[in-house]
Amino acid sequence: MSTIEHSVDVRVPVRVAYNQWTQFESFPEFMEGVESVKQITDTRTFWVAEIAGVKREFEAEIVEQHPDGRIAWRTTERPHQAGAVEFHELDGNTTRVTLAMEYDPEGFVETAGDWLQLVRLRVGGDMRRFKEFIETRGGETGAWRGQVPESPYGERPAAQGDPYDTTPGAYGETPGTSHGAGGRQPGEEPPRFPRPQ
Repeated sequence: MSTIEHSVDVRVPVRVAYNQWTQFESFPEFMEGVESVKQITDTRTFWVAEIAGVKREFEAEIVEQHPDGRIAWRTTERPHQAGAVEFHELDGNTTRVTLAMEYDPEGFVETAGDWLQLVRLRVGGDMRRFKEFIETRGGETGAWRGQVPESPYGERPAAQGDPYDTTPGAYGETPGTSHGAGGRQPGEEPPRFPRPQ
């Protein structure tokens, strides 16, 4: 397992930096190798990306999301990847954005790419491009301010149902309490991430 961490200070308020990061479909505009990101639900995304020269398609789930603070995710299958991005206000107009991620290289090409630090360089470049992207715009392309507390139930065997089911009450919670679906009532539409303009 390889670990990467990189920080960048952006000259926008913390709310603006955070709001932009919730717009996953805009990631190809500043992340090298990311061809597309599609929002499936409020907590699941589908990625098409090139990782160390190898094209991959995978789903990721958001396991924790707190406005203006932290977003954490993990892939639901191979390639295994997990990470978090945190937002710290330095002053009213400057935010430190820190990305930390772990990934498991697969095969010779990806292992060689990891050994050569190519992935680390790409992440550093992505963070610099995010800085330029949001500072140049001066504002976010959209926002989602919902919360996603990490599930207290941990990993669930498949026999109990879809382990990524975010339906309130799916695992014994009282509908309306905090859960992966943000405490929505049964039948209530999940919030949708606005598409980039």
